[in-house]
Amino acid sequence: MRLLVLGGTRNLGRHVVEAALRSGHEVTLFNRGTTNPGLFPDVRRVIGDRADPSALAAGEWDCVIDMSGLLVSDVRLSAEVLRDRAGHYVFMSTIGVYADKATPGQDESGKLLPWPVDAPDNEFTMDLYGPAKVRCESLLAATFGSRTAAVRSGFVVGPYNPDFGNWGTALASGGRMESAAGPSQPVQYVDARDLADFLLRCSELSGPFNVVGPTRTMGELAAAWRSVVPDPAPMDWAPAVDRFHLNDEGLFRLDNSRALAAGLRLRTDEEIARDYVAWIQAGNMPPDPPH
Repeated sequence: MRLLVLGGTRNLGRHVVEAALRSGHEVTLFNRGTTNPGLFPDVRRVIGDRADPSALAAGEWDCVIDMSGLLVSDVRLSAEVLRDRAGHYVFMSTIGVYADKATPGQDESGKLLPWPVDAPDNEFTMDLYGPAKVRCESLLAATFGSRTAAVRSGFVVGPYNPDFGNWGTALASGGRMESAAGPSQPVQYVDARDLADFLLRCSELSGPFNVVGPTRTMGELAAAWRSVVPDPAPMDWAPAVDRFHLNDEGLFRLDNSRALAAGLRLRTDEEIARDYVAWIQAGNMPPDPPH
């Protein structure tokens, strides 16, 4: 498969490219060339900015995986340039698209956030993050029809990714895992490698997918993670800093059955934790989470 990745040199994008190369796909990267420019030296790069994707007007690809679509204006431009040059368009979205933050068991048909009146579509703020992803999904569906898929995910865990990095670091160093969210708080996450594999699978799928793991309580999840090291330090349920911000319980009880039926495969909590700890013990450090 001729694959175009928009982004691809940080966090989850690295896993997508690595998975694509392992599967023998022909990969092209489109980015500004400023983040990890030495990564994937044998992969073709097209240097450019999302605000001007004209450099892509000369190529053709079987599938595009959009890892960097934050601004509606940027995604609109990409869609216009690639509409007749790409067979399929896979968009990395978010579980933050849902308007209902409380009801458990929502599937992909749940009500989505509206676009705020008079909001600019070429500026990024956290308040516009969810609505912008909704609008991007909609314009891609209007442009590509059944040739597009949207992957809605939340916490992404694993090497190169910040989520749960403090837990992995604590376990690797014998420190205390921390969570201001109590033991009964529901949570869902997905390993970056499983998510990357599913993003590639979406080259043959259509529509939105909740790509999350099963719902756990924080207590259950902490026990699973602590089980991968001998004599772990006690859990700290009252840290000075809240790193998780888990206030919307419905968003961590989403129905992932559509993704599972489409081939999503999920590692166990213990495997995720063990691999994350080993990665940190090998001398790596997770990036800081976005503010």
